[in-house]
Amino acid sequence: MSVSSPGRYTTRPGTRYPVGATLAPEGVNFSVLGSHATRVELLLYAQGDSPEPFQVIALDPEENRTFLVWHVFVVGLPAGIHYTWRIDGHANTAADGRRIDARRELCDPWAHAVSDIGWNRGRACAKDSGPWPAMRAIVTNLGSHVVLRPAAQGPAPLEGAVIYELHVGGFTRHPSARVEHPGTFAGVIQKIPYLKELGITHVELLPVMAFDEQDVPASAAARGLKNYWGYSTHSFYSPHPRYCRNPRNAGREFRDMVDALHAAGIGVLLDVVFNHTAEGGADGPVINFKGLANEVFYHLDPSDRRRYLDFTGCGNTVQCNHPQVTAYIVHCLEHWVERLGVDGFRFDLASVFVRGERGVPLADPPLPWNLELSHTLAGLPRIAEAWDAAGLYQVGAFPGLSWIEWNGRYRDSIRRFVRGDGGMIGEVATRLGGSSDLYAADGRRPANSINFVTCHDGFTLHDLVSYDVKHNEGNGEENRDGSNDNVSWNCGAEGDTTDPIVLGTRSRQARNLLALLMLSRGVPMLLAGDEVLRSQRGNNNAYCQDNALSWFDWRLVESNREMLRFTRELIALRRRHPSLVRNRFFTGERLPDRGIPDIAWYGPGLEAPAWQQGYVRFLACTIAGLTSDEEDLHLLFNMSESKIQAALPSIANRRWHLAMDTTATPPGDIAARSDQRPFTAASYPVGPRSVVLLETR
Repeated sequence: MSVSSPGRYTTRPGTRYPVGATLAPEGVNFSVLGSHATRVELLLYAQGDSPEPFQVIALDPEENRTFLVWHVFVVGLPAGIHYTWRIDGHANTAADGRRIDARRELCDPWAHAVSDIGWNRGRACAKDSGPWPAMRAIVTNLGSHVVLRPAAQGPAPLEGAVIYELHVGGFTRHPSARVEHPGTFAGVIQKIPYLKELGITHVELLPVMAFDEQDVPASAAARGLKNYWGYSTHSFYSPHPRYCRNPRNAGREFRDMVDALHAAGIGVLLDVVFNHTAEGGADGPVINFKGLANEVFYHLDPSDRRRYLDFTGCGNTVQCNHPQVTAYIVHCLEHWVERLGVDGFRFDLASVFVRGERGVPLADPPLPWNLELSHTLAGLPRIAEAWDAAGLYQVGAFPGLSWIEWNGRYRDSIRRFVRGDGGMIGEVATRLGGSSDLYAADGRRPANSINFVTCHDGFTLHDLVSYDVKHNEGNGEENRDGSNDNVSWNCGAEGDTTDPIVLGTRSRQARNLLALLMLSRGVPMLLAGDEVLRSQRGNNNAYCQDNALSWFDWRLVESNREMLRFTRELIALRRRHPSLVRNRFFTGERLPDRGIPDIAWYGPGLEAPAWQQGYVRFLACTIAGLTSDEEDLHLLFNMSESKIQAALPSIANRRWHLAMDTTATPPGDIAARSDQRPFTAASYPVGPRSVVLLETR
């Protein structure tokens, strides 16, 4: 039967599991949570923009309800049909926290595909009598694809990884991308050769679960801006429809991208947002959770349950440790792994996962432990952004045994050191070694630290060395939004300049930051576009800028090719040195097979570093190769304004070869192993604000 001209379908009672819409040979089983519902209707639409349903199916509470779940089987219904739910229930009161409203249509939060073609957030938030627009779910067929993975092989699934944080839409939306389907999963597939040549091992995708692009402040909406980053999810099982050529095939298109990345040896991590939803606070729209089980899914104010507790800065907070919500999140993530092939997750504002009733932090929160103990998720990376907007900061202390963390301490320390702040060498040594102060005490290791100097939230690498302050006026909030603490330095001029001295310093500083990142133990994460010095013109909160300001401009691959070459060679150097990626903290003790310490720290004359001297901005170290076949490394970091003649240690039967000097004119700034030349002098002139690396052979 054609989806464009459907008829009327007969029904059977159906089953409560699986929840959502499940396509079978004989039709579709629909199931939805309706804890306090007294009447439930399923509305069937031919298209996402059909003005009226072609069939409304009223569910019988005797035939179509099992405990808290309502269900019905629609015989002969094909894939591609759109649907919504309509629920009526007992009168809402201020005490019960419910928001049941029979006038509103609800999108299935278990839907595997959704359409937002008729959505209008402004109208959905209106106080008038309706009718209100609704997101619509789509019956889809993912097939029987199940990813079989080996059992977990230890606590370090990202050992040796280099992560690339990428926005699916922005990566190929610029006209210079020259892809067949810009801004889509298919567009990413066409750029896989670039990613493979860059040398990264994983992509970390900014939110790709269906989100509300219209969720922006009124001042931003008035400028025609929309939610670009995607931290406004409403349908967690569904890929975002705008990233698909055809939303009806959302799951298949996403899985095609994942399969193509896997074929190239690249893993896929998803940035997921379970701390809040697109429904916002009391004035936000009703999309799904509010109308189904508001008092279950959200933290409500116990003194007035019409109000939402907000620990996210986004109007609401998901009640993650309620049993039903915990189960929803775990099952959702298992779906993305088993049916869509995902390799791991990064959890936005993950400290929300620790909050129990009234938002009080729990010692043993159920959700983090359930994620860790899930058979499907146990061996996969689970990366916590270990803080939230209400001040709960847990970097180094996120609950669980094997959780990995975005290391905000690493970011801030490296930025301060490269900027030229004094008193940093002890802190930087700890960060270079894998942040043992944060992770060693409870048995975690360097690979539990995601090291980064930039990410989507904040300045790009180019802007970090080009601006002292944020420039977010284009967001429509009079530059009030975004962080004021950027730990940046403009190198002598704010923003655009033609001054060759300033430009030379910026180029060197950008290389210094990347060099420190790739020479540190732990897991480095590179922001997409930093390898070609992409700029957002000082905007450090481009969440609403779905335009050329945020998009990857592929012309930079040519115009900044020397920076791209530097980054590629730096990643290659890291990946061929086991001593840099080894998942152990340095001890300073001698390696059994080498007879030399795994690391030795020096000042300029090979004396011990002046750890306690605030004026010192120089640090050097020698990292021993793990075997006699691996080169030893000597690293020199000079963030002072003066050249320093630094003595080089001698290694028996080996000579030093210059691998990198960020003061050198490209291509002399970094050399591939085959192009390195011996350096025979007893000391090396380390230029001001520079990083030098030598290898022994």
